[in-house]
Amino acid sequence: MAKREMSDIRFIQILRSLDKPYFTVADLEKILGLKRDSLYVALNRLVKNEVLIRLKRGIYQPAFQSLELEKAAGELYYPSYLSFESALSRYGILSQIPYTLTFATTRRSKRLMLGKREVEYRQLKEEYFFGYILDNGIYIAEPEKAILDQLYLISIGKASSDISEWSLIGVERNKFLNYSKKFSTRVQDKANKLVSRFGEQMVTLEGEKR
Repeated sequence: MAKREMSDIRFIQILRSLDKPYFTVADLEKILGLKRDSLYVALNRLVKNEVLIRLKRGIYQPAFQSLELEKAAGELYYPSYLSFESALSRYGILSQIPYTLTFATTRRSKRLMLGKREVEYRQLKEEYFFGYILDNGIYIAEPEKAILDQLYLISIGKASSDISEWSLIGVERNKFLNYSKKFSTRVQDKANKLVSRFGEQMVTLEGEKR
């Protein structure tokens, strides 16, 4: 029993040193030095002992990194960045915390379950794939871009949201308008209507006050 605990401790130390948000079966095979049959027995034990979390078939996450689900989800389907409702909630623009993690990607749209969390990747055109930053190892849309990503989905009938309840405190008006120029006229129209809530003065897409 003591030997197994020490083995688990050493295993955790190795995982910490590698600093990865998730590991594949092939990764763990190399780390543990076991053949596949023995490996799956070991993995089942590690999951049962809450050393590992099984995110999905063949994908595992160290239990001490259980709060890094967003990072793992972003790396599993690359390129992608956290956006839409998930980013809007993180920035306090939406008051609700959505159950589904939502990412923007240039690849085909996809849904999957990671652990007990639903993850959705929503396809954007290449020209709309911009305006994101790296924050604590997670690619996430800037607040201005997350709003526009959501407005884009609304404009094509693939999302809905009560825009009147959005909190826009701290959103940069000029950046928002400059980013909106890269979208369709339907999105630009929605952006122009929304920007009146950024302050008392209305600003056109050309930046002229009126």
